[in-house]
Amino acid sequence: MEASITEENINSIDKEKKKEIPLVHEDIYPTGAAKWILIITAISCAVLELIDTTVVNVSLREISGNIGATTTEIAWVITAYSIANVIVIPLSSMLSNLFGRKVYFTVSVIIFTFSSLMCGLSTSLWTLVFWRFIQGLGGGGLLSTAQSIIIGAFPPKQVGMGMAIFGLGIIIGPTIGPVLGGYITDNFSWHWIFFINVPIGFTAAILSWTYVTNLSGAKKPDKIDWWGIIFLIIGIGSLQYVLEEGGIKDWFESDEIIFFFITAMVGLIAFVIRELSIDYPAVNLRLYRSFNLAMGNILNIIIGMILTVSVFIFPLFTQVSLGWTATQTGAFMIPGALATAVGMISVSRIVSGGANPKVMMLIGLSFTSTFLILLSFSGPDSNASNFFWPFILRGIGMAFMMMPVLTLAVAGLKGSDLAQGTGLSNMLRQLGGAIGVALVNIYLDHQNAEIKNNMVSNITDYSSMTSERLAGFTQTFSSAGYSTDEAAQTANMLVDGMVTKQQMLLSYDHGFLMLGLFVLLCAPVILLIKYKKGQKLQSVSDH
Repeated sequence: MEASITEENINSIDKEKKKEIPLVHEDIYPTGAAKWILIITAISCAVLELIDTTVVNVSLREISGNIGATTTEIAWVITAYSIANVIVIPLSSMLSNLFGRKVYFTVSVIIFTFSSLMCGLSTSLWTLVFWRFIQGLGGGGLLSTAQSIIIGAFPPKQVGMGMAIFGLGIIIGPTIGPVLGGYITDNFSWHWIFFINVPIGFTAAILSWTYVTNLSGAKKPDKIDWWGIIFLIIGIGSLQYVLEEGGIKDWFESDEIIFFFITAMVGLIAFVIRELSIDYPAVNLRLYRSFNLAMGNILNIIIGMILTVSVFIFPLFTQVSLGWTATQTGAFMIPGALATAVGMISVSRIVSGGANPKVMMLIGLSFTSTFLILLSFSGPDSNASNFFWPFILRGIGMAFMMMPVLTLAVAGLKGSDLAQGTGLSNMLRQLGGAIGVALVNIYLDHQNAEIKNNMVSNITDYSSMTSERLAGFTQTFSSAGYSTDEAAQTANMLVDGMVTKQQMLLSYDHGFLMLGLFVLLCAPVILLIKYKKGQKLQSVSDH
């Protein structure tokens, strides 16, 4: 009897203890110094990855001259990185589950760091291209994993802060990449745009191994979806190649571009069919059953287009039409990035407080569109003071757009689903940027041809204004000691240069206007988002 009572008492005590012991540790988050070291490590790796997508662009001329590559060949230094990046990003969740998030993130940092060193030591084109591809593989593992690490460091009620920190990295990376690359190339050598990653990466690898934890609830996949991975590599890799190389090869006038475009379409269709028909997909496309999640990722593509195109077209405009240096251009864009930083923090608090995210996005949309339309009125006498406030407006507008979109794109996802969601959203944002650059290049080429034809038709021997201008220039050069033929030839070259400069200025102005109007087309997508008054966007958390 006593034994029976004792056993019942023990069972009763055990039950009480089990009630007191949490069944899961979802409410345990890093605190104090450990939390912020973890966040700084993750965001530093994400920013490094994003910087390296643009840091090389301004140094291509110096690199090609140093290693003996043509202008066409040197483009592979950018293309190889982009293709590797966009392939690995959506697979980062599966790889994280396969190896464990701690191991995968740390190894990605090590691969990125070592390949950066080897890029800097490269002495031939194809050696550099090979190591840039490996660098892209390592960098692709950093971006989405860093996002899930940062989000997971905050409890659900504070997750907006995590989104703001990650969003800040998305803005800063591509913005400071060109200015950093220009400064290093001008004052040191192009090798240092890669060497600078080494000490940062080495430190990040140690901190990653010390502070990053494995994803709770994630389990190693029983089977690996090899066919899904192969189809993804074929589809996304070919599509990225088309977007990167299409402009150089005159798009569909090239048999090579046609081949890779068809390959991309076949690969992507096979990938979608495969992922939706098996129980162990490499990339879980079934997440898009959530309507808001799908809308969030459509907006993510558009965000990628706006971010990348504005960073791409403005430096070209200022350097070609206004004569700015790469360093000047990059330095000018920093205040706008800081405005975005302040805006992201403010908007995260507003959205967390229950404000209608659709209203926030529409405000951001109008600000961003206004910025681009204001730029379309630029003239040959425009200077930094004319662009300062429009760029501040752009910074605030991007904060109002990005904060709700980043949340919406992964809203309600947890654990391994969150890792899948971040991978997909980052891949789509990268592809959006590539699509945007491809489209704006096509548009600018068309505009250049059309505007030049219109302008040249007015510069004839029968135009009194043209004759007077040429006569004035010819007389000036003759007075400077040129022969009659040399003076006339130089005068014609000067007029041709003036026409080209005016033509480029008008083309960029039209490009800004086109992009500003395109941004407004996002409004219907935003209005389709399902939202009830007083409802908060479902928080995301990663445990």
